Amino acid sequence: MGQEERIQNAYRGLGGKRTFYDGMITCSTLSGRAVCRLIWGMDRAETQDYLSAALSGIPEGFSGRLLEVPVGTGILTMPLYREMPEAEITCLDYSPEMLERAKPRGEGLAHVCFQQGDVGALPFGDGSFDIVLSLNGFHAFPDKEAAWREIFRVLRPGGIFCGCFYVAGECKRTDWFVRHVYEKTGFFTPPYETASSLEERLERMYAAVTLGTVKGIAWFVCRKAE
Repeated sequence: MGQEERIQNAYRGLGGKRTFYDGMITCSTLSGRAVCRLIWGMDRAETQDYLSAALSGIPEGFSGRLLEVPVGTGILTMPLYREMPEAEITCLDYSPEMLERAKPRGEGLAHVCFQQGDVGALPFGDGSFDIVLSLNGFHAFPDKEAAWREIFRVLRPGGIFCGCFYVAGECKRTDWFVRHVYEKTGFFTPPYETASSLEERLERMYAAVTLGTVKGIAWFVCRKAE
């Protein structure tokens, strides 16, 4: 089985277990809180801290073009998009099953569209978006270098790239689970950034970078040079 097929199979399973996955990603259910504590060493407040920091790159009342990749089940962002009726939002994911879970959450939102696609070969022109948002995606992407290039390409000069994902070396417990569980099941794909390597990469690519960590998750807000 190839790497991309393993990833598809892994996220196909999560897409079919909406309650468990959503509870885990938001640390909001009994089982989700147990996973957050066991694997990530986090409580719900810490989960909300890094998500809020990552989403702080989207200004209140935003009315431009935004790309979210990957959208997952949409549980993290659809409530926010309901408050942005003037924006034009594209939600992309490699997993058709995840998209099928996300679409009902976007029901009634005419300014939100859903599209299946590969972050390593984005089907958009150069400088198409004012904001690119990527929550919990880079640790899964099989070709991370292509993803970095493509996100930079479709972001307009002066645009914002923001998001969060796993970084190695911040939490030994998390690192163990990533190596021995998440990689073997196809949910995560090495290599991984560390907090310092991520900061160095972003500062090479972007004109202004704000970055922080909460346990094994790094969040960031970057501005592309004009």
